[in-house]
This record gives sequence, C-alpha cells and structure tokens, in this order.
Amino acid sequence: MSQGYRLTASTGIHKGDREYQQDQVILLSHARVSGCLLAVVADGMGGRSGGRKASDQVVMTAKQLFERYAPETDDAAAVLKQLVHDAHTVIKLTAISAEEEPHSTVAAFLINAGGDCHWAHAGDSRIYHYRGDKLVKRTIDQSYVQTLVDRGEITEQQANDHPKSNILMGCLGTEEDPLVATHFIPQLHAGDILMACSDGVWHYFDSPEVGSILSTLPAREASQFLIEKARSRSQGGGDNLSLVVVKLEALGS
Repeated sequence: MSQGYRLTASTGIHKGDREYQQDQVILLSHARVSGCLLAVVADGMGGRSGGRKASDQVVMTAKQLFERYAPETDDAAAVLKQLVHDAHTVIKLTAISAEEEPHSTVAAFLINAGGDCHWAHAGDSRIYHYRGDKLVKRTIDQSYVQTLVDRGEITEQQANDHPKSNILMGCLGTEEDPLVATHFIPQLHAGDILMACSDGVWHYFDSPEVGSILSTLPAREASQFLIEKARSRSQGGGDNLSLVVVKLEALGS
C-alpha cells in the first residue's frame, strides 16, 4: 500500500419504500493482503424471490472469487470479468426455480495494496471516482435512457424523470451475455474517493452534489446522509438503496 494514505470505508443499505429488499452490498478486505479490498453493489430484479436470489448470487460469487484472489499474481480485471460472467451463469440456472425471471446489475471495484484500482459494471448501478469533490470518472449506465442521452435526444436531467428510466440494455441473468464495462485507475492518491451505488441512490443527486457530500463527511456519515437525503427526496416512492464508500485519507489527517 502507498504510505501516503489510509483507507476508510462504509456500506449502507435501506429497503426504501419497497416491500422487499432486493439490493445487496458487500465490502471485503483481503484475508492475506492488507490494503486490498473488493466492493460490490448488486441491484436485483424479478419479483419477490427472483431479485433477491439474483443479487445474492452476485455477492456469493464475489466472495468465492476474492477468497481465491492472489494479488501478487492474478489479474484483477480478469477476476472482475469472471465475477460478472460466473454470476450471470448461476442466475440463469436459478431462473428455473424462481417466481419470476431473476436479473441483477453489478458494480464492483477492486483496490490493490499498491494503490491501483480496477472496476467492472453491468446495468445501471454506478461507480464514481472523485478526487476531493471533483468527479474524475463515473460509469455510463447500460440503459435505454442513456442511449437517448448519448444520441443527444434528452439531457441527463430529463433521463432521471423519463418514464422508461428503468429499462436496462444490459444486466445479469438475461438471455444475452452481459456487456461488461471495465476501467483501470493506475494509481489512487490521498483525497481520492470511490463509491458504488444502486439507482435508488444516484437517481436523486447530480455528480457535484455527491462530490461535495463525499469529500466533506467521513465515509460512514456520508453513506448515511446520502441514504437519508435520497429517502426524503423520493417522497414515499423510493426504490431499494445500497452503496459503498471508500475514502483514501491522508495519514495524519
């Protein structure tokens, strides 16, 4: 691990105004290598049992792969791609016994002890990378409304309120293999912040507001604040919410 920072982290999850919790979130520290961690958010879809089964499979697959992950020799990007594809395969197999067709998004990032970071996602759960309160990069949603934004037909703000904002162009458990979007950060620095979250969270914020909250508050308080603010803004119509925040704080700060 770079000697210039320490990692602080928090997860948050809330049922929102839904009857069932179909989101899952985990943050795993590597058993053998200090400073190596994996964060995963999965937003399950498909009826009462279907969505939860799907997100459970994502988390279970992540745990199994990360237990076997050897940071010194293994390719982190390949591990994340395997996570998406293995979970996709298992979800398709569980569809036979589920009430409805189970699907799930996935947003996962893996930080190595040396300070490099890989991420992978499928669907509309997001990963954000901030440096202080400034957005460096975020994932692009694999959704119908994102294709409209890309074509210049609607704005990002209009996409949030679009009646078809819940239609995904890619996720786990469908007939088609998921499109896995990956990204590599060669070196993280003190002041960097990573967040993965489901659409139940990001739907209610723009990127500058998220950056302001994450950079101002400690990880645990930031995750609690984002959930509480999203809950109030949803006005009784909120989805499941889940997020994981990892902050790289300067030593002595």
